[in-house]
Amino acid sequence: MEIGKMDFLSKKQTTILKFIMQTLNIFYQEPDPDRWFKYDRYIRKIIRKVVRGSQRPSGQQLVAINLLKGLKKIGISYRYNDFNYIKNHPQELACIIGKDNVLFERKWKNPIVFGAAFGINPIANPSILVDYPIKQILVPGKWVKDFFAPYGDENVSVWPVGIDTEEWKEQSILKKYDFLIYNKIRWDNEKLEHQLINPIKQILKKNNYSFTEIKYGSYEPLELKEKIGLSKFAIFICEHETQGIAYQQILASNLPILAWDRGGFWQDPHWYPHKTKFAPVSSVPYWHETCGLKFESANIFEEKLNEFIHLEKIDYFKPRNYILENLTLEKCAENYVKIVSKFIR
Repeated sequence: MEIGKMDFLSKKQTTILKFIMQTLNIFYQEPDPDRWFKYDRYIRKIIRKVVRGSQRPSGQQLVAINLLKGLKKIGISYRYNDFNYIKNHPQELACIIGKDNVLFERKWKNPIVFGAAFGINPIANPSILVDYPIKQILVPGKWVKDFFAPYGDENVSVWPVGIDTEEWKEQSILKKYDFLIYNKIRWDNEKLEHQLINPIKQILKKNNYSFTEIKYGSYEPLELKEKIGLSKFAIFICEHETQGIAYQQILASNLPILAWDRGGFWQDPHWYPHKTKFAPVSSVPYWHETCGLKFESANIFEEKLNEFIHLEKIDYFKPRNYILENLTLEKCAENYVKIVSKFIR
């Protein structure tokens, strides 16, 4: 492709072409400070790997992993955690995926695009745009951007990471269960077990629906994939999500979802209610009616369950199509490039 023909290209093509001629500087590191003596983090890392084996990546780490996959698919070159290079080229853009430690532990002179992350927020870091050379903050979804409104609309962009639709796809195997219950309750577990989880299970049993369960924080990716393959449908239970990669992996696997989406306030007890009362939030911020149905409480679960089964019988739900149309690795990587291109010198 000749550079002289750029005037005849689409905006997307010119953006991609611009980055083909450059290399993005991507940064992501999990926080791992020394605990008992200097450099003991390296020893602890080796011990953890021996004792526990390879660990499931965190949600934030998966953002970095999937972005890099997407950039590779669309032909965008990148340097990953090359701190020496970026230090010696202070005019180049630093793309810090997270976490906050990558930003706070270094003296940055480079212009920065930070995110998509949530640790930095207007309550915890009201002067972050003054204290650091951040040109843009990326957040995973619309309700998060509304929460970030004090930073100014022009300083915050919505960017969700893509889902690996080759890794997460429909499995043509015998279905053992009607429903996979994905339990991502993080707070008030005992209360919600009594008020929500147990009533849902009782209703499923009453209607002769079989089910299996996954609990957030205590499973490996292969277990989730196996249980998705053995299930016809899913029930997703979480207080709220900034993006919700797990439920989107389920949708990509073509399982329609019954999703608990009560709305209301952001419930993180570190912030709520003494530091902020922000609403509304969502458990499924990326959604279309062909993904499944939502319910607000156990009181209406049975009604929604019956409606869900009726719509499934007429082949109404097309969950994988939604992911393919909106949240592939390629599409989201292209959107990332489009955002950061505004800050390349």
